[in-house]
Amino acid sequence: MTEAPTARERIVNTSYDLFTRRGIGDVGVDEVVATAGVAKATLYRHFPSKDDLVLAFLERRAQVWTGEVIDRAPTRATDDPQAQLIAVFDVLDEWFHRRSDYEACSFIKVLFEVGVDGRIGQACMAHLDAIRAILRDRAARAGLRDPDGLAWSLNILIKGAVVCAAEGDAESARRAKPLAQFLVEQHLG
Repeated sequence: MTEAPTARERIVNTSYDLFTRRGIGDVGVDEVVATAGVAKATLYRHFPSKDDLVLAFLERRAQVWTGEVIDRAPTRATDDPQAQLIAVFDVLDEWFHRRSDYEACSFIKVLFEVGVDGRIGQACMAHLDAIRAILRDRAARAGLRDPDGLAWSLNILIKGAVVCAAEGDAESARRAKPLAQFLVEQHLG
């Protein structure tokens, strides 16, 4: 028997769904409270401000998106860290073709909404850097030259594919994959 989610979990799950689909600026605290079925005082007990709620949303997004799409799924595909760098694009391709749950990159969307200043902007930057850290680590374990530079370049391709998919190009990860392979070949030791 599964336990019912706590009030905090309902608030985070609701904000995740609403913020992911519509952005943080378009969703108010009153809507989160109504949709989650909690009192406003309950929301504020767990999240003293909307910024705190947005930070919790971003953390959940990191667990769900970065953890699965960038980190775990490529490692399930192969044990080879060099091949994992390329496998990211296969995982993205699969995600882009499941239109029912494709909603682009929340870190990029929120960063564009709030800018780089403040707690939320800095959290977005940290989450985006965590993606590059995964790529950088894989490049280093593969013995590739300039793992940091390669991580930035692959991240550019990933972001570009994500934006193109949001524009309706479900094939964007497939289009980016040969470019990723070329970049990896250019960094062979």
